[in-house]
Amino acid sequence: RAVQPHADAAVAERQGLATIPDSPPQARRAVMSLDRDAAWYGSADARRIADNIVSFQTPAGGWGKNQDRTGPPRVRGQHFAIIENLPRNARSGIPGDDDWAYVGTIDNDATISELRFLARVQQAVAGADGDPYRAAAVKGLRYLLEAQYPNGGWPQVYPLAGGYHDAVTFNDDALANVAELLSAAAARQAEFSFVPPAVASNARNAVERALDLVVRTQVIVSGKRTGWGQQHDPLTLVPVAARNYEPAALSSHESAALLAFLMRLPAPSPAIVRAVHDGVAWLAARGLRDVEWPQGRPAAEGRRLVPKTGAGPIWARFYDIPAMRPIFGDRDQTIHDDVNEISLERRNGYSWYSAGPGSTIRQYEEWTAKHPAF
Repeated sequence: RAVQPHADAAVAERQGLATIPDSPPQARRAVMSLDRDAAWYGSADARRIADNIVSFQTPAGGWGKNQDRTGPPRVRGQHFAIIENLPRNARSGIPGDDDWAYVGTIDNDATISELRFLARVQQAVAGADGDPYRAAAVKGLRYLLEAQYPNGGWPQVYPLAGGYHDAVTFNDDALANVAELLSAAAARQAEFSFVPPAVASNARNAVERALDLVVRTQVIVSGKRTGWGQQHDPLTLVPVAARNYEPAALSSHESAALLAFLMRLPAPSPAIVRAVHDGVAWLAARGLRDVEWPQGRPAAEGRRLVPKTGAGPIWARFYDIPAMRPIFGDRDQTIHDDVNEISLERRNGYSWYSAGPGSTIRQYEEWTAKHPAF
């Protein structure tokens, strides 16, 4: 672990302060618009967000998640990230401040979104005025390169903080988002033209290792390639559990997202083409029909899987290995094969079923015409 150097920086900053600044404001998502016209990124509003981003960059080079980036820049002695969103077992060593840690993350698009925003702003702000944004972006890219495991995966948070946060993380498209960002940096085009050649070269190598890792972690059951878990052990590469209600299992959501990512590659290798064909076949076979998982505000008895003729397909979030049956976890770490058995709070509070993987299967129908099975 590498938390202590960041804590040392904090201790130095806090010397002589009469009061400790409040933690930065929280937001459900750290909204940074990435779809505005190019001129907007040179505006005062965009630069205010960029200044906030630069100021809250952790000493390692990443960013925390779920922070309001429209707020004021960081002040001396303030937390670099929102404490509630950091691993509880990551300790700073600062007396009286046991929950203070300095870890950046790729969860909830953190660090990736900050880097993409800075890249757009630096493109719109020429000359010396744009140098702080370019410097922070290069530091952030180097952070992602440093955080990558030798096997090609990324942990959810870095520096490492222990627990499931250290696992190779596919959850919420984390690895795919990092790989696509580094691909853009490697190309050194458009808003990423400022990337130093050496960083671009390292980014290209990192993407190649990540693609190899994706192929190697596709779970094989009875000789057939299937899908992926939300996260995989960084050493054995097998799926592992995360939160109490997230068991070690195959995940339809993460599998669909990884397959969509692989299908976006302009020149997939034969190994990737095979992975996509086999993965989509597994995903298509898992779709459930004639049942419904109600959306919207749940009824008093909570969400329940109910029969409905003609409905579907929908996919369970988790499938048991190797039985391939839908499974569901609860906060007490119990595992169930019937979603209606788990607690009301967990039935209502998690996406146990989704129609989302259907979009990947529809994308595959066009992709396979260009990349037939062999």
